[in-house]
Amino acid sequence: MDQHKLYRTIQVLAETPVRTEDQLVIHVMEGIAKEQRIPIRGARIWKLEVSTGTYRLIHQSGEMEAIDKNFRIKVQEYPFFQQLQRKGTVIGRESNPYLVQKGIKTFSATGVGEKIQWKQLSLYQYVIGITAAYMKQEMTYTLNIISNALTSSLKNRKAQKKAQELEADLDKARDIQKSILPEHELKFYNYDAYGISLPDRVVGGDFFDYLQASGDKERLAVVIGDAASKGLSAASQALYVSGALRMGVEYQTKIGSLMTRLNSLVNRAFAPEQFVSMVYAELNASDRGLVIYVNAGHNFPLVLRAGTNDVERLPATGQIVGPFPREIYHSDFTILHRGDILLLYTDGIVEAPNEQGEMFGESRLIRALTQHRKRTPRELCALILEEVQVHSRMAEYSDDKTVVVVKRSR
Repeated sequence: MDQHKLYRTIQVLAETPVRTEDQLVIHVMEGIAKEQRIPIRGARIWKLEVSTGTYRLIHQSGEMEAIDKNFRIKVQEYPFFQQLQRKGTVIGRESNPYLVQKGIKTFSATGVGEKIQWKQLSLYQYVIGITAAYMKQEMTYTLNIISNALTSSLKNRKAQKKAQELEADLDKARDIQKSILPEHELKFYNYDAYGISLPDRVVGGDFFDYLQASGDKERLAVVIGDAASKGLSAASQALYVSGALRMGVEYQTKIGSLMTRLNSLVNRAFAPEQFVSMVYAELNASDRGLVIYVNAGHNFPLVLRAGTNDVERLPATGQIVGPFPREIYHSDFTILHRGDILLLYTDGIVEAPNEQGEMFGESRLIRALTQHRKRTPRELCALILEEVQVHSRMAEYSDDKTVVVVKRSR
């Protein structure tokens, strides 16, 4: 027997599309039985049923007398099943009276598939029993190849199925995350805004939003946030917070009260380590340029003054959202004059490292903001992200990156 050829034959047989694992094992065994160089008189496939502690016959083929359909053998009454967990393949004399009556005197058996815990035993998912014209060492080699190749095919099938399910879930998660992000560009009274969020993975924990209560044309909130975890966990938390904010803004409560209620919700819904940092900045339809904000443990937003190029930082007015249920959030304010720029960003911008581990940093961010201050918010976002990407292009570590630029243009 050519062992390599047999292995490859099984791989080819296992590539045939079937609906279930049972069908795969049966299809492969029927294909092997047709191989003339393997003198199989009969083959039986048994499947472990954990609930009953038995192996159930799910398929038989060959010239042997037929065994009753769904015939079961108890694991504890059949020592060969227990020997398989140690040896993988066994050759022996049949001890079950019913099977002996059916003409099975000697047999070879091998375990296939993942091992499943049952009481103190670790049992194979399937057992393949073969009755052949002779039982020599070569049959052990054959069964070992069958076991190895078929188990590998079953694992690959499960991995592919999980990958397909994960891909479908990620597509859904990507669509959901896109749904919580607004259109990039927005115009409100004297202001032009543009935001963009780039997840490090398929989905991420960064988010931004433009919020306006129904019927209220006098106020617009610009929100940016960063969930502390990664991937799907962070994305789900961002979705939760964004949804809570969208509902909360409809009550038209004060910003501090809204943030305090949000903090209580997040505290009850998530573990302390799954916190969120965020900034909630409210623009007003007034020539005064009043901006009221709450900074919940987030990176300090930057305000670039048009007349002097001075930069004002908007410090934290409360702790991060989630871990501290009794936190009371206070609001503060700043004034945006014509030409002033408000920049909100997440830590993936300033903490982006280069290959030497040097972070992009706030100073580079301010330099980019100042250098391109005449640009539109859209152009500013693109230029800042480009500089960050160039800086960190050779680094191994990366994070979600989100930038929102608000410019008082009129």
